[in-house]
Amino acid sequence: MLKSRNLVQPEDFSIKEIDEILDLAQQIMANPDKYSEVCKGKLLATLFYEPSTRTRLSFESAMKRLGGNVVGFSEPGSSSASKGESLADTIRIVSGYVDIIAMRHPIAGSADEAVKYTEVPFINAGDGGNQHPTQTLTDLLTIKTLTGRLDNHVIGLCGDLKYGRTVHSLVKAMNRYNDSKFVFIAPEQLRMPGYVKQYLKDHVYYETASLDNAIPSLDLLYMTRIQKERFADLEEYELLKDCYRLDADKMSKAPENMLVMHPLPRVNEIATEVDNDKRAVYFQQAKFGMYVRMALIMKLLGVDVEE
Repeated sequence: MLKSRNLVQPEDFSIKEIDEILDLAQQIMANPDKYSEVCKGKLLATLFYEPSTRTRLSFESAMKRLGGNVVGFSEPGSSSASKGESLADTIRIVSGYVDIIAMRHPIAGSADEAVKYTEVPFINAGDGGNQHPTQTLTDLLTIKTLTGRLDNHVIGLCGDLKYGRTVHSLVKAMNRYNDSKFVFIAPEQLRMPGYVKQYLKDHVYYETASLDNAIPSLDLLYMTRIQKERFADLEEYELLKDCYRLDADKMSKAPENMLVMHPLPRVNEIATEVDNDKRAVYFQQAKFGMYVRMALIMKLLGVDVEE
């Protein structure tokens, strides 16, 4: 049972529990009207200490499409954090008002701290460069829905692998499925951290700085932007920001059935000409995020259509 549980990182849920969420998300996608009242009278708090478009709006859309309501803030300046209120006190107060909390915070480990003080189910909507588990659920739903399986893929992850919480969470999640192989495509300065690679003891992976060399062998290409907000040295960011650009020429070297994913927002790393390629699924991926968050909210609140 997932009722009253917290989600801080993908490993908090078993493979069976993740599959239950994905299955429910697919059921919602097939018949969304069936679920339009299941959270009537329930309240979600969205506590966003960091800017967001897709994650915040998809959480809010998810709750409202389930018949519930939303309160919260979209930047810390509009909360008592601007007055110096601690995260612990904020969570204590808010969890007394609502039924479930989703929080994004710029500090890695903040979600682990928050769950110590919540009285209601808590969802990590991204903590610094650490984890982004609901994006991972979105990615898993995308892969499962569009390919029919979550095992036996060759997955290329390209761009900011050092600070990219989405790729950290995805690698840890996909590592739990059989026979996946990983290709980490990044410049030396932005390579995948060792603490993520240590999870891949039983899986094949290799590292390269060349997208051109890697792309012909991939089933999935997960592009990421170089994240300016994670750099203390802006000169280093300027040197690295355009190190990868997926365009029509590179796509011509890719397999016919390879899918291109991206957690968005993009900057320069995917040319707009790629948007019209049938293999580009990142906008569809973003829409899947709403459905998987609907399923997650339902599971953590313990509601179903019979209610």
